[in-house]
Amino acid sequence: MKDNLLDELLKGKLEMETVEELFQKMKNEFRETGEGERKIEQLRVIEQRRRTCNEYIQEFKKMARGSGYKGRPLIEEFKRRLSGALRRKLAETETPPSTIEE
Repeated sequence: MKDNLLDELLKGKLEMETVEELFQKMKNEFRETGEGERKIEQLRVIEQRRRTCNEYIQEFKKMARGSGYKGRPLIEEFKRRLSGALRRKLAETETPPSTIEE
């Protein structure tokens, strides 16, 4: 597992020539973290509503990129935001889908 900025700093692995370089590295790391959290928040509030399945899938995939969600947690978020009628149909299927495409 890759060390984060603080780990590198504490272990003496971080080599910077200037304070500005350190600040830039810090800004970049926090920006990446903030982007992932923003994507997760978007996934938690998106709903299918009046969109077609294809429209919803495209929007959901766009928001999912960079969220860190994968596999089962991603599918559960996807299903949770589907229209009520589709959720009921999924619950009644003999073999529930295991991917968003299914």
